[in-house]
Amino acid sequence: MFKAASGAITLVVFCRRPALGSGKRRLARELGDPATLTISELLLATTLEDVAAWPGRRVIAPAEPGDASWARLLPVPLDDVVPQRNGNLGVRLADVDRVLRGRGHTRFLYIGSDAPVLGPADYRAARQALATHDVVLGPALDGGVTCLGSRQPWPELASLPWGGEQLHAALQAICARGGLTVQNLPPRYDVDVPADLRRLCADLAGDTRPARRALYRALRSLGYSGS
Repeated sequence: MFKAASGAITLVVFCRRPALGSGKRRLARELGDPATLTISELLLATTLEDVAAWPGRRVIAPAEPGDASWARLLPVPLDDVVPQRNGNLGVRLADVDRVLRGRGHTRFLYIGSDAPVLGPADYRAARQALATHDVVLGPALDGGVTCLGSRQPWPELASLPWGGEQLHAALQAICARGGLTVQNLPPRYDVDVPADLRRLCADLAGDTRPARRALYRALRSLGYSGS
């Protein structure tokens, strides 16, 4: 166990190991499984790009316990790997949070692996928010969240509408009821459906980060327009 520095924030990535025929089913209906796998791998690469740039501790939380070894071999420096347990996302998030707090971490920012529009300014704003508020939420345009962070243990999360368009509102409400102060970031979006890829291609057209450039080129090769 280590003693976290005062104000230190741990970045925790919830992700699934990309595999043919697994994940992103709404994309696969249009793209097919091979192209969806390619996009999933490139989306994960953009997330790892952000992990590498994070000025603090870094943790991967793979969706399957058997993927812990895979996570440890990802090409970024990590401080820990904590596999997710069974249950909905609220159950899994609370469990990983509990495990990491038991290992000495105190402040967290949680992200997934499908919001490549998050940029340095978003991460900087999240860190600044956690200096003054108990909770930071990154609203998604579809009603979900692209990121969420806390410097206090989470309230009960299992009953929230995970995956639904009311998630952000429900998260904000349950935190407020628990007496936690909440700061919201500017709304962003994650990648769930083909329309998101069309928007993403345009948004990545001027992005110079290497993993984003690779994703942009793949989207162009699939026929999406960057204009």
